[in-house]
Amino acid sequence: MLVLLGVLVVVAGFATRRNPLLVVGVAGIVTGLLGGLSPREVLAAFGTGFASSRAVTIFAITLPVIGLLEHYGLQEQARALIARFGRLTAGRFLALYLLLRQITAALGLMSVFGHAQTVRPLAAPMAEGAAERRHGPLSGPAREKLRSFAASADNVGFFFGEDVFLAVGSILLITGFVNTTYHTHLEPLALALWAIPTALCALAVHGCRLLRLDRTLEQAAAGSAEAVK
Repeated sequence: MLVLLGVLVVVAGFATRRNPLLVVGVAGIVTGLLGGLSPREVLAAFGTGFASSRAVTIFAITLPVIGLLEHYGLQEQARALIARFGRLTAGRFLALYLLLRQITAALGLMSVFGHAQTVRPLAAPMAEGAAERRHGPLSGPAREKLRSFAASADNVGFFFGEDVFLAVGSILLITGFVNTTYHTHLEPLALALWAIPTALCALAVHGCRLLRLDRTLEQAAAGSAEAVK
């Protein structure tokens, strides 16, 4: 039971808004030591986990590349591109991004879009450009709200789209567990097909929220204009 104190470390760390990496690391060390591991064994466990999950360090390559692209005007070019489409508002653009993210995730193309490689350098600036063209300069809260909706479009599209893909880890885990535990023969295709209605509902619900974003930005712009007067 003492090893469960590591969970309390995680809860306390997140509740006090500490650095997530530090919180998880300390929780792992506490859990290992309470579980009877020596400091050398705890360090070896961290090394094994890192070596088996090297893909998570891919950000060390992508972030410098994105930084160079932004330094040489990637966001400005994104805003200029979106300005050519007069009828494409911020809400409509993000709804389109949500659809594309969900389709690509359903096809197994998990890394085609994402926060680091698409939302931060492209999707958010393009949405801001569309909003500024329609509503004028954005206030600080309106800009942050727009960026949060850009991030949510990626999250929702990826989360509900990946379950439609047959070979995703969660689908294989569920089918493997059910077949082993209950001695059935559940096919991944059956789970993937049942994920389609959920994905469509998520697309409809969040798509409506994104389309309503234009009205919210318009009201915010009107309120700012009245405050200036």
